Amino acid sequence: MNIEEYRKSKEKYIERLDNSKSNGMKFTSVSGEDVKPLYTPDDVDDNNFLDDINFPGEYPYTRGIHTNGYRGRLWTMRQFAGFGTPEDTNERFKYLLEHGQGGLSVAFDLPTLMGYDADSEFSDGEVGLCGVAISSLEDMEILFDKIPLDKVSTSMTINSPAAMMFAFYIAVAKKQGVPLEKLRGTMQNDILKEYIAQKEYIYPPKPSMRIITDMIEYCTKEVPQWNPVSVSGYHIREAGSTSVQELAYTLADGFAYIEDAIERGLDVDDFAPRISHFFNSHLDFFEEIAKFRAARRIYAKRMKEKYGAKNPRSWWLRFHTQTAGATLTAQQPENNIVRTAIQALAGVLGGTQSLHTNSMDETLALPSEKAVKIALRTQQLIAYETGVINSVDPLGGSYYVESLTNKMEEDAEKIFQEIDSYGGVVQAIEAGYFQKEIASAAYKYQLELERKEKFIVGVNEFVDKNEKIDIPILQISPEVETKQKERLTALKARRDNAKVTECLQKISNAAVEGSNLMPVFIEAAENYVTLGEMVDELKKHFGTYEEVAAF
Repeated sequence: MNIEEYRKSKEKYIERLDNSKSNGMKFTSVSGEDVKPLYTPDDVDDNNFLDDINFPGEYPYTRGIHTNGYRGRLWTMRQFAGFGTPEDTNERFKYLLEHGQGGLSVAFDLPTLMGYDADSEFSDGEVGLCGVAISSLEDMEILFDKIPLDKVSTSMTINSPAAMMFAFYIAVAKKQGVPLEKLRGTMQNDILKEYIAQKEYIYPPKPSMRIITDMIEYCTKEVPQWNPVSVSGYHIREAGSTSVQELAYTLADGFAYIEDAIERGLDVDDFAPRISHFFNSHLDFFEEIAKFRAARRIYAKRMKEKYGAKNPRSWWLRFHTQTAGATLTAQQPENNIVRTAIQALAGVLGGTQSLHTNSMDETLALPSEKAVKIALRTQQLIAYETGVINSVDPLGGSYYVESLTNKMEEDAEKIFQEIDSYGGVVQAIEAGYFQKEIASAAYKYQLELERKEKFIVGVNEFVDKNEKIDIPILQISPEVETKQKERLTALKARRDNAKVTECLQKISNAAVEGSNLMPVFIEAAENYVTLGEMVDELKKHFGTYEEVAAF
């Protein structure tokens, strides 16, 4: 068909479309973006195929970082696990590995995330509830008992005290006789998103950035297969951001870490290949796929053109995906299985390297073993039964998907300019920019739900007023807290406390002198200095952070 025939045919279609009926629904994405009824070559005709899309495994990696996609290797199937005592979680880890999981992903309880030991007054009533309680090397030894650290890839979701937790992990590896160069895994260690969204910060932004750069530097030299930072958009999206805000804020945070490491004197190609990312996969199927594709393209261009990276692996945006916890409902919880499957499929079609699928009961409690198994089986069904892995980037070339990808990139670039106008990410955090923008997006979506312009099945539409929830709920016994406190008391009584004092002084000296903190953290861990003791030592020099309210 020639161009003239195409134009006439399109005009006739538009005329029919204008005269057709509408069901009255609001046709926008979950993020509020207008969606046209049809996408055609006109929506993507500005694309230069080789410069903007290209083949899988070719710059700018819009279609994926690997030439053969999942035909060469499936994504790593992870399940976020952690509850109660280290013994409880160790048992769950072994259960997951036995059922085909490819990597471990550790969830910590709130006291651990905030840098408190189990025996702190601030930990009362929270020990082991939302994750596993880890206060010392002894806890970490139990957590990974009979799990060879050179055989598994481990992800740890912790940020403010991430360096101390990594020190515990390294100490366990040494006790197992595992060379550090064989350790594989990821530490989330993304403090910027804590100020933006999750609020689990301890120190002010600048000393927190120093600790993260210390860890990047240490891993570059000593633990070359470890990802020292997983730049996380997940929690930004869970806080209520739009898809493009998640994309832009996440990448901006990542670029801030890269710039800090370069300023430290590190060569970008020495550390950039080990910086990973972590995205949310929400319910708007095509919008999420476009987000992942745009993220790869933006990242590749920026790494090559702005930061001068020469190694193609430095241009790769490698990312883990987790399905959207915020979309799960306490009402009709079995529906969450379907939501998770759709979100997981979007992550796969978007080219994720690693995937976690949420369990149907997570709005009610920590997931039960049955729910976790269903969530893992969801990934396995996608991988082995749907055929979506047969073709690399099967949605590439879709007028709709390519148009969405372009729009995501354009809108993200506008947000980068807004952040730059504040002077960078840290300054924008201190000004309350991110917090205000996310709150505004969340409020807009809530109004759409209340006006029934958007729907959540079982919540504001198709409600079952007589519903009775009949699924098993995981209960955490109060004995968990008692047991953890008793273990910590016994540890403090039998360890060499003179050595503990010496280690804390070394941490203090390193904080003041500006030397890398990781070696002194590891020495402290090996001498059973607790998490809370290390955190408190740094508070003496770095202080704590209080957020400025943004309205």
